[in-house]
Amino acid sequence: MKRTLFLLLPFLLVFLGSMACKTDNPVPENQSSMSTPTDPATNPVTNTSSNRLRIRVGSSTFTATLQSNPTVTAFKAQLPLTLSMKELNGNEKFVDLPNSLPSNATNPGTIQTGDLMLYGSNTLVLFYETFRTSYSYTKLSRVDNPTGLAAALGRSNVTVTFEIE
Repeated sequence: MKRTLFLLLPFLLVFLGSMACKTDNPVPENQSSMSTPTDPATNPVTNTSSNRLRIRVGSSTFTATLQSNPTVTAFKAQLPLTLSMKELNGNEKFVDLPNSLPSNATNPGTIQTGDLMLYGSNTLVLFYETFRTSYSYTKLSRVDNPTGLAAALGRSNVTVTFEIE
């Protein structure tokens, strides 16, 4: 019995090993398994050259003009993102991003309604009230027309989608 198991074990391992390498969806010989990048100018989902950001909160959509800086470039590479943002201080929503971004924080003096900024290297903050601040942020963008932004964001946690327009 031990001898039979000893002889069958290598065959069983080879069989299982070959099945593990089997693909359910083989790639035809004339096609590569690597996808060809699409042209960013013709594909809005991957168009990282755009400086327009779409921000969706529930049924409301806002547009913002992105800054031109390394932080924004790195942020756009992570888009689209749907994030559960937390309420803070009755004037902002924030979330920690999955990846850190380069930052160049400065004190803006006054935060404007619709400012989208980075606090530290990975905390994304969307402001829905104007106020003075002593904190430093890296500016990403500002909502072009923030009318209705505060109402859309509400006073509790909310899901927000950011994507290139």
